[in-house]
Amino acid sequence: MRLNLKTTLFTAALAAVMVVVLIIVSLISFRYFSLQSAQEHARTAAEIVRVNLTEAMVNGTISQRAQFFDRLRHVDGLLSARVLRGPQVVNQFGAGLEEEQLQDRIEAEVLETGLPYFALENEGSAPVFRATIPFTADRTGNPDCLQCHQVPDGTVLGAVSLSISMAHLKQSALITIAAMVLTVGIFAAFTVLVVRHMTRPLVTTAADVQGAVADAIEGNFTHKIQRRTNDEVGQIADDLNKLTDYLHAGLSQISSNVAQLIRYKAPQNGHNLLNNTIGMVEALIEASQFKQAIEEDETKREVYCRIGRVLGDGFYIDHFSIYEVASSKNRMMPVLVDGQPDGGCRWCNPQILVRSEACRARRTGHIIDSIDHPDICVAFNPGDEHPPGAQGHICIPIIQSGSVGSVVQIICNTSEGKHFQELVPFIQVYLREAAPVIEAKRLMDTLRETNLRDPMTGLHNRRFLEEYMETLVATTNRRQAQLSVLMLDLDYFKKVNDTYGHDAGDAVLKSLAKVLRRVVRSSDLVIRYGGEEFMVILQETADNNGDTVAEKIREAVENEKVRLAGTTLQKTISIGIADFPRDADTLWQAIKYADVALYKAKEQGRNRVIHFKPEMWTENGDY
Repeated sequence: MRLNLKTTLFTAALAAVMVVVLIIVSLISFRYFSLQSAQEHARTAAEIVRVNLTEAMVNGTISQRAQFFDRLRHVDGLLSARVLRGPQVVNQFGAGLEEEQLQDRIEAEVLETGLPYFALENEGSAPVFRATIPFTADRTGNPDCLQCHQVPDGTVLGAVSLSISMAHLKQSALITIAAMVLTVGIFAAFTVLVVRHMTRPLVTTAADVQGAVADAIEGNFTHKIQRRTNDEVGQIADDLNKLTDYLHAGLSQISSNVAQLIRYKAPQNGHNLLNNTIGMVEALIEASQFKQAIEEDETKREVYCRIGRVLGDGFYIDHFSIYEVASSKNRMMPVLVDGQPDGGCRWCNPQILVRSEACRARRTGHIIDSIDHPDICVAFNPGDEHPPGAQGHICIPIIQSGSVGSVVQIICNTSEGKHFQELVPFIQVYLREAAPVIEAKRLMDTLRETNLRDPMTGLHNRRFLEEYMETLVATTNRRQAQLSVLMLDLDYFKKVNDTYGHDAGDAVLKSLAKVLRRVVRSSDLVIRYGGEEFMVILQETADNNGDTVAEKIREAVENEKVRLAGTTLQKTISIGIADFPRDADTLWQAIKYADVALYKAKEQGRNRVIHFKPEMWTENGDY
């Protein structure tokens, strides 16, 4: 219910209550005063009758009292008047006239008790006031009653019974009450109109304030309130208009600045300015926290996984992939596919993995959106399980040092495409924060990889073995597998350097590195241990399998021809083998045992493979 109607109804109800109370009070008051007035009139009339009868007794004209009562009955409003004789008077003078006899119990009680009786009878349309008033013998009166009556002083001589019409009083009372009610009613109606007129600006302004607040909740601060009065209500309207103008200008400026910062184009019409601004500010705060978190991550893989959690848990995206462009820029490697690490290429043609130029986002560095342009990227392949055109994708490149370093691919139903398009600017905030961090992590990985590889052969170096040792042992123990450690040393390598020079020696070492990578599996580790000494760690080998691989390496090296300027070299190699944990309790001990076996191979004529045996090791470590 609106305030104006509530105020009007309240005022009208209050006026109605006042009228009802006035009517009740007036009726009670008029009844009381009417009865009091009738009672006094009855007493006056009774006194006149008493005096007249007493004088008639004294003057000897008592026999003419009937004419007196006849004249008395013609008094306006007096319906009846008669005298009742008490027992003492009847005993002294007789019963008297017929109308002077007792007619009811009330008259008998009055004569007996000497107390007057007053009552309103027949309260209908013609109310009648009845009064029966006794009169007693009084020696002090004038005339003296005891001059004629032989009774003691104070004896009830008789009573006067009167019937007085109250109709004229009732009519007067009703007319007066009606006039009062009409007057009060007119005043109440006038009061209601005045109150309604006075409260209308307040009510209207309150309704406008309510509308302005409702619009403000919806993000619309352009609602204006009309000033209707020059008092406090009008001042409230002006102040609220100033407040909404200030909020609108401030939020618009904040929204514009934040939108420029996150490169988001806010909708111009029908949008909630407040919620939109809050959403963008919260996105900046969360992105700042995200950046702080990824800066503390150790590897770029952790950063990618954190991006995946943002996409899945923060933006509720079920299907997405992250691809990293290889340093050669000819290949792309899937980092996360549908949120899972190291997944295969699912939503794109696998050709992008070996030829990154097939990825349009990688090639152009622009956002690729198939929601509005379904055929924009030929590499997008949602698979046969989805109806044609049902799936769309948005690919967002992550720019690092002016080129595309990674690509985030979002998969969605085309029916929900608009929603995902609106998410892109907010996702880009995270990706822009992540770009320099990923680049720094990649650079650190590159530097770390450089420190862990031999620059000439490209093989892992001894430092890599020292860092990877703990992980390698833990993996082997967890899988309850076996490692074969091969220590390799080129035979008479010093003669190559002395005879053909160090360039020839480097060529021989590079050739050996290629042979080793060719013979062993990709999961095995090939390490340049130092100088012309190499190490091969074969993972998950069965019994004597390491010996077989070592023999293949020996034959391959023996058959390898290294072409130099003006000549061709062929070298042989000696190999020592030890297994972990079959031959040794620790990997470092297995390496030591393999080195012992290598020494035995050289001692026995070189160009051979020797597997470690316990008798090769002496207590003092000599071999």
